[in-house]
Amino acid sequence: MTTSRSPKQPPKPSLPMIAATTAALPAVVLSSLALAQPAVAEPPARAVPATLAAAMKAQAAQATAAVIPASSVSTAIPAAFQPARPSAPAVYTIARGDTISAVAGRFGLSTSQVLKLNNLQAKTIIYPGQKIRLSGSAAAAPAKPAPAARSSAGGGATYTVKPGDTLGAIAAKHKVGLSSVLSWNNLNVRSIIYPGQKIKVGGGSASAPAAPAPALANSSAASPASGSYTVKAGDTLSAIASRHGVRLSDLLSANRMNLRTVIYPGNKLAIPGAGQRAPQPAASVTPLVPSSFLGFRYPAAVVSSANKNKALLNASPVPSREQMRRIVADTARAMGVQPSLALAFAHQESGFDQRAVSPANAIGTMQVIPSSGQWASDLVGRKLNLLDPYDNATAGVAIIRQLLATSKDRDSAIAGYYQGQYSVSKYGMYEDTKSYVAAIKAHQKNFS
Repeated sequence: MTTSRSPKQPPKPSLPMIAATTAALPAVVLSSLALAQPAVAEPPARAVPATLAAAMKAQAAQATAAVIPASSVSTAIPAAFQPARPSAPAVYTIARGDTISAVAGRFGLSTSQVLKLNNLQAKTIIYPGQKIRLSGSAAAAPAKPAPAARSSAGGGATYTVKPGDTLGAIAAKHKVGLSSVLSWNNLNVRSIIYPGQKIKVGGGSASAPAAPAPALANSSAASPASGSYTVKAGDTLSAIASRHGVRLSDLLSANRMNLRTVIYPGNKLAIPGAGQRAPQPAASVTPLVPSSFLGFRYPAAVVSSANKNKALLNASPVPSREQMRRIVADTARAMGVQPSLALAFAHQESGFDQRAVSPANAIGTMQVIPSSGQWASDLVGRKLNLLDPYDNATAGVAIIRQLLATSKDRDSAIAGYYQGQYSVSKYGMYEDTKSYVAAIKAHQKNFS
């Protein structure tokens, strides 16, 4: 299970300094430095800080909310650390939970090779029962470019969805922004598209919103509905907007949402009426990641970033817990760290759950906050994406290795992953830190 603990504080009035950590719920952060972010652009070569505290101090000048950009999200699990595998069958039937990268890895193939063999894209959705080829030569790819978008009556252009298409790919193909395609079609980033579906890819002149669903008996079809709506299973924001005869942008504005907001059955949404422009009170949307844990409330910017990263992970393919366990062990061996120790941390922090995100924005299997991820990037000499399962394991193992090398003893190194190395050296171990160290040591025995 994910580690749970309350933040510990040195004796100090009002709000004391909070120890930095890479650990799990709630991962404790070093005051406002918890908001430090990895730079968008690769920084010039610089000396690698010896400690996390030094690394965070160097980043303090650029403190912002910690959000991993969507463009950095893996569309498939990277192929790495592949052991010898049996020969691949000519044809494989997709099972529940499969991803193209996982199937490729199982038979010692590269993801790109399997995609090419089947004329698939990295973001193509696969289904249980679907048959894919794992050997032979690639089928000839269609030589024709995408058909020219046809102009619609409203002045815009339309495109007919083909197998393997994604909204992002369609937008790129027609050199328009994804947000524009979503807006023109009353869709959101979670909408599912199907072959044969017509997608508007050009704005043209302003067009009327999609016609609402047929009016129910005893309801007024003459004017848009106003009031509230309770979300039901299968609903999307665009479908709700269309059903009530309002524009998606107005529905989002009325509820202070955006296209990435996740809704759940039971949520209450405000439906703007005709002529309404002022935003209505925010709808009650259950967040993916809570804002507090064990009585400690995290900064709004950090929690917001945690929710965005959780949404990105939920929408991305990730390894199973057993696959993640192998990834952590292989990474530790490659980096000179005892696999049993790395496995103990991964088990304690997340239970090998790559989709785990804490209110402190500790991400993935190893529960690494972005500032610690930047430090780990410096330690290994390349940019690490914490949403990528292999990079997440690399970040955690790099931090463990550095703590072992720079702490006074092994217990202090383990404590540093939870409480923060600086805090441990200055204040000693807190009581819950001592329990954490004992748990890690016990887990390590089980994994030995």
